[in-house]
Amino acid sequence: MKREQPIEVITPPNMLRVKVGGRVGPIDEAAIARAEAALEDMKDDFKLWLEDEVTKLEKAAKLVMAEGVNGEAGEALFGCAHDLRGLGTTYDYPIITRMAASLCRMIETEEKRAAAPAALALAHAHGIRAALRQGIKLDTDKVGAMLIHELETQVTEFVAPWEPDQPARRAAAG
Repeated sequence: MKREQPIEVITPPNMLRVKVGGRVGPIDEAAIARAEAALEDMKDDFKLWLEDEVTKLEKAAKLVMAEGVNGEAGEALFGCAHDLRGLGTTYDYPIITRMAASLCRMIETEEKRAAAPAALALAHAHGIRAALRQGIKLDTDKVGAMLIHELETQVTEFVAPWEPDQPARRAAAG
């Protein structure tokens, strides 16, 4: 069987490039330097801003102790932890980012919140407060390293049944 018409390949136009505006222009090193200088000028305010966020986390943690991790209290705690996970490193406290990420991992789903130990959630809030109060910014600090190691270890054990790479543990927990 012979084809009567030749095959025609149609290449559609790249509309994304038109919408985005083509290629990215050259990097403006001066603009980057100005932005970094502005961040440096605001550095003194970082601890105050972080203080506000940690206070919100502590209020949510108190609700969790009264009402439990499940429900609105747990969702509020997750929201505060999620915010701190993003802000910790930005505000020059990477250890707070790690602690908040650990807390988020523990209570990120309704299913996990239903089983999450409130005491471990509270330990995260206390750890974050202690890091801020003591000026512990990095996990190279001896106390900070021990604290973050213990929190992450306990959370890893807690979330094991929900981890996709742990089917045997999930089956045993179910």
